[in-house]
Amino acid sequence: MTDSMVLRVLIADDEPGMRTGIARALEKLTVTDEHAENNYNLEFVFASDGLEAQSILATEEFDLLLLDHGMPGLTGMEILNQLQAEESNTMVVMITAYASLDMAVKATKQGAFDFLAKPFTPSELKEVVEKAVRHIIVERAARQLASEKRRIRFEFLSILAHELKAPLGAVESYLRLLDEGITDGDPATTERIIGRSLVRIEGMRKLIYDLLDLTRIESGEKKRKLSSVDPAVVATRVLETFEAQAAERNISLQLNCSEDTTMQGDNSELEIILNNLVSNAIKYNQDCGAVTVDIQSNSSDITLSVTDTGIGMSEEEVSRLFGEFVRIKNDKTRLIEGSGLGLSILRRLVRMNGGEIQVSSIEDEGTTFTTTLSRRGTAALITSGDPA
Repeated sequence: MTDSMVLRVLIADDEPGMRTGIARALEKLTVTDEHAENNYNLEFVFASDGLEAQSILATEEFDLLLLDHGMPGLTGMEILNQLQAEESNTMVVMITAYASLDMAVKATKQGAFDFLAKPFTPSELKEVVEKAVRHIIVERAARQLASEKRRIRFEFLSILAHELKAPLGAVESYLRLLDEGITDGDPATTERIIGRSLVRIEGMRKLIYDLLDLTRIESGEKKRKLSSVDPAVVATRVLETFEAQAAERNISLQLNCSEDTTMQGDNSELEIILNNLVSNAIKYNQDCGAVTVDIQSNSSDITLSVTDTGIGMSEEEVSRLFGEFVRIKNDKTRLIEGSGLGLSILRRLVRMNGGEIQVSSIEDEGTTFTTTLSRRGTAALITSGDPA
C-alpha cells in the first residue's frame, strides 16, 4: 500500500507572477519513494520579500525553500547565511536573474542545494525540484536511521547495565561478608560464598564474550575460515565437553548421524552453534533426562537437531526466543543463569551458513531445535535487521 506524504515548500520571491507561476507548475508534481512506498506531494506557502520570508521561517518549518536572490528587505543570500548559521534542515534552491557561474558557486558554498536561473521553463523547474525532493527523502531516511541507531544503542546499554547490576551487586555483597568477618572463619561458609561469587563472575564473563561475538557478527568484522568440516566430528567434541556437566544431573547424551555429513563451513561457527544448543538442552532439562543430537544429510543440506526432555516452552515463549537479551523467565527458569544472547547469536550464525532454525516445544515434555545448513557454504554475513 502506497502512503501519501506532504512536503512543505516556501516560495520566496518579490514578483507575484513568479510565485503563482512556480506553484502552478509544481502543484501536480508527485515524487515516489519506491523503497518506502510513499508518494510525496507539495504544499505551498508564499513570501513576497526577504523580511516576510525571514519571519515565516522563524515560526514555521519547511522542507524546501525556493529562494529568490534579489528581494527587498533581505536578499536571498542573507537568508541563506542565516539558515546555514542555524544549521537548518530546510533545503534551498536559489533563484536569480543573475545567471553567473560565480553566483551559483557562492550560493552552493553557502549551503544551497541547487541553482535555478531566470528565465526557466516549467520542465526545468520540475527537474530541479524533483531532484531536491529526492535528496530530502534520502536525508530524512538518514536522519531516521541515525535516530534509530541512537535509540537502539541507548536500549542496548540500558539492558547491559541492568544485566550486570545484579551479579555485580551479589559479588559485592559476598565480598563485604568476608571483609566484615561474618563467616567467623568457617571454611564451609567461606567456600560457599566464594563459589557463589565465582558463578556470578562466570555469568558476567559469558555475557561479555557473547556481546563481543554478536558485535563481530553484526559489524561484519568476524573473520570466517571456510573449509571442509564434519558437523558429526564437531558434535562429538561438544558432547565430550559437556559429559561431566550432564553426569552431575544424570542426563544422558546421544549422537545419531548419517554416513556422510561433511560440508563447507567454518569450524568455529559450527562449534558455537552446537555449544549453544547442547548447553541449553542440558540447562533446561529435567534431572535424569536425555539430550539427543541428530545429524542427517542430503545432496544440498545438513539437518542438525538437538532434542531434550526438559521443561519445554509455551507457543508465546517460543515466539520471543531469538530476540537479544531475551530470557524466558518463569518459576522453572528463575535459577538458571544465561546472558540472553546465545540464541540471537545462534540464529545469525545459522543464516551465515545458508540455513534456518526452527523450534518445536511442549511444556513439561521437551524442546527440539532443528537447523538446516547449506553443504556448499556461504561467505555472506547477516549484519543487522534480523526479525525477532
